[in-house]
Amino acid sequence: MGEPHPEGAAHDEPQLPQHGVGPWPGCRDAWPDDPRYDPELLEHGDRRNVVDRYRYWRLEAIVADLDERRHPFHVAIENWQHDLNIGSIVRTANAFAAETVHIIGRRRWNKRGAMVTDRYQHLMHHPDVADFVAWAHAEHLPIVAVDNVEGARPVDRAELPERCVLLFGQEGPGLSEEALAAADSVVEITQYGSTRSINASAAAAIVMHEWVRRHARR
Repeated sequence: MGEPHPEGAAHDEPQLPQHGVGPWPGCRDAWPDDPRYDPELLEHGDRRNVVDRYRYWRLEAIVADLDERRHPFHVAIENWQHDLNIGSIVRTANAFAAETVHIIGRRRWNKRGAMVTDRYQHLMHHPDVADFVAWAHAEHLPIVAVDNVEGARPVDRAELPERCVLLFGQEGPGLSEEALAAADSVVEITQYGSTRSINASAAAAIVMHEWVRRHARR
């Protein structure tokens, strides 16, 4: 006879590994006294979606550490249609240590794809494009719009300033005319197949990685 299966589980269903770490081994006297560590996580384990460097750390301690080494590029997303891709873009911005993610339009956005990474990422809301552009100009940050429109330059051959805002549109309509008009430059991702465009979150990941490839230093 084989090993017993959990009640209701299919016999051929793979058992997925549990990520993270369990409780800190040993008694409380053996716990680290570093204030960055969270007693609750030390006691019960840390199953969060964080790199090993931050295991058992308090949320505030992780954010503070990230603030010491965030990259000088920002990410902005137009949010007129409650696009599901916004959460995934926030998650990617966190992975590449973007300075801040700016939500333009609706304040509420679909956070499902963010996988709670928004807790570690600075976010700023702008009610409209004009407000966002005013902020960017005050910060002396060039706006690099990403859309496959006429006149856009391939991102791998275009200038991508170290300090800038990468501006993304939504799945389907892309960037609004107002946003494109306000941009200092417009870049696109070179494609070779039959589709006119690629997924918005995939495009954002490609452009962010292009910035990282050029400017990030370990």
